[in-house]
Amino acid sequence: MARPRRIVLVRHGESTGNVDDTVYEREPDHALGLTGRGTKQAEATGERLRDLFGQERVSVYVSPYRRTLETLHAFHLDPDRIRVREEPRLREQDWGNWQDREDVRLQKAYRDAYGHFFYRFAQGESGADVYDRVGGFLESLFRSFEAPDHPPNVLIVTHGLAMRLFCMRWFHWTVAEFESLSNPGNAEVRMLVLGENGKYALDKPFERWREPERYPITGQTECTGVGESRMGELRGDDH
Repeated sequence: MARPRRIVLVRHGESTGNVDDTVYEREPDHALGLTGRGTKQAEATGERLRDLFGQERVSVYVSPYRRTLETLHAFHLDPDRIRVREEPRLREQDWGNWQDREDVRLQKAYRDAYGHFFYRFAQGESGADVYDRVGGFLESLFRSFEAPDHPPNVLIVTHGLAMRLFCMRWFHWTVAEFESLSNPGNAEVRMLVLGENGKYALDKPFERWREPERYPITGQTECTGVGESRMGELRGDDH
């Protein structure tokens, strides 16, 4: 099994929806592109990624949303050294087809009270729904490692919530641990690095907006970001 040395997760650059939440009333979520600032953020991240990957090959997976595709394009990676696959399971959490701003704000309040992982938006998905499809992608990804010529790098261009849920599934974090974490900023990177012990470790922890709740049965373990090779914006608002 040719496990990659690095699995790099990147959130998209700043989108039009990040600076004006009324845009969701006029345009589909999947069609929102990057702002000028978001493009510059992505280009800066791309420069760091090119230095990181060097001449090595990269297997790329990207959410089909416009802002993630534009982010990947702004990385300016060498097309001869990358294999790109559009992966719908890495898409944003579905908040509804047309999003009334006041209704979304009300539902966010309900979500804060109910719990970010389990609350399902009226016409959309819960965090648990996204966890299931991200988990399905992770299993497909792991099977791809069986190819003897698998590239030494994996790059995943996606959304903040999906990044946290990917790590939750990989490192077996509890729901309470997930609930305590904030999304990364726009165009921020988190990297799973394969150690000499055969385990992957997270290069940088997600910031916390609160301490995890302690439950009597499972207790509480730290989000160390160290796990077997198998299987945060404040409070996780990603749009």
